[in-house]
Amino acid sequence: MKTSDLYKIPPGSTIGIMGGGQLGRMIAVAASQLGYKAVIYCESREEPAVQVCLDSIIADYEDQGYLEKFISMVDVVTFEFENIPAKAAEYLSSRILVRPSPEILFISQNRIYEKEFLNKNGIETAAWAELSKRNHPSEAIKKLGQNGVFKTARFGYDGKGQITFYGKADLDKAWGAVDHKLAIVEELIDFKCEISVLVARSCTGQTCCFDVVENQHKNHVLDITIAPAAIDKGTAERAVKIAEKVANSLSLVGLIAVEMFVLQGGRILVNEIAPRPHNSGHWTIDACHTNQFEQMVRAVCGLPLGKTQRHSNAVMRNLIGDDVENWKQIISEPENKLHLYGKKDIRSGRKMGHVTRLVPLTSQWNRKSISAATFFIG
Repeated sequence: MKTSDLYKIPPGSTIGIMGGGQLGRMIAVAASQLGYKAVIYCESREEPAVQVCLDSIIADYEDQGYLEKFISMVDVVTFEFENIPAKAAEYLSSRILVRPSPEILFISQNRIYEKEFLNKNGIETAAWAELSKRNHPSEAIKKLGQNGVFKTARFGYDGKGQITFYGKADLDKAWGAVDHKLAIVEELIDFKCEISVLVARSCTGQTCCFDVVENQHKNHVLDITIAPAAIDKGTAERAVKIAEKVANSLSLVGLIAVEMFVLQGGRILVNEIAPRPHNSGHWTIDACHTNQFEQMVRAVCGLPLGKTQRHSNAVMRNLIGDDVENWKQIISEPENKLHLYGKKDIRSGRKMGHVTRLVPLTSQWNRKSISAATFFIG
C-alpha cells in the first residue's frame, strides 16, 4: 500500500458529523453524491441534518457511551460547527481519525487563543487586549482608542457576545453587559468592506481557495454575499495568501473560512476563522465546479481536491426568520436558486435558508442592482 493511501477514506465509507445544523445537512448531501454515507451526532432530533442522513445519534456531546457507539458506526469524524465541547473532540481523536484536529477547534473556540495564534504567525488583526471580569477595561481603552468592541472569548457568532461602545459614556454600560468570565476588547475598525476566503487543505498539504467574496451584514448577521468581491486584483491575491497561510500554519486537513476587513488603502486585517463550511460559501453550491461542501468531504477523506473555478458571478442572500415565508415568490422566479434547511420553527434571527442568483461571467452587471426586491424579500 502506498503511504498516501493510508490517508484515504474511500467512497462507500461512513463520515461521522458532529453537529446537526444546516451545514451538517449540506455536508451529508455532498458526501452522498461522492458515494459516502453520513451519521449525525447531535442533541436534538429536530436538527436539519438528521432529516437527510443514514442514521443519527441523539445524545449529549460528552456522553462517552454514545460517543463509543458513534465511533463504531463511522470511519472518520468531522465537525459542522466549532463549538463542540473540547473533551468530546479529544476523546474522539484518541479513538478514531478526526479532521480537522481538536487542536484547531480549540483555537477557533476562543477568541483569545485565535488572536494569539494569528499574531504569533505574523497574521495581522485589529489591535486587541485580553480582559477578565475582575479588571475594568479602562487601561486597555487608553491604548486602543475610545471606540471599540467587547467580545466574549467563547461562544460568539452572528453578532452574539459582541457589544460596540463609543466613548467613555458607553464604556461602563457595555462592560457591565459582558457576562462571560473572559472577554477581549478590540479597536473599532473603519473598514472599506468585509471579505472572506474559503480554503481547503488536504492531508498532503495541497491547498485550494475559492474566489474572494464580499459580505454584507444586517444586525450582525450575514445578509448578502457577492462573488467575486469588488476589490482590485492585488488585494484579492493578498487575501488568498493570508487564507493559505492560516490553513498551513494550522496544518489543517479540511476547510476553513477566513473573514477579513479591507481598509482604505488595501490593508487587510483578519477578523475571525471558522474551520468548517461557512455561510459566505453557500454561493459555491450553484456557481462553482466544486462547492465548499464537496471540497470539505474530499479533504476530510483524503481525496484530491476539486477545481473551485467560478463559472458564474453570484449573489447569495440569507433567508432570516420570516423571510422564508416568501418562498413561493422566490421560487416563482426561475433564475433564483432556493435552498431551504428544513427547520420547523421560524424564529427571529434564525437562518432558515438562502437564495442565490447567478449572473454569467460574460455579462455586465451592477452588484447593487440585485437587491432585496430581486429575491422578493422586504
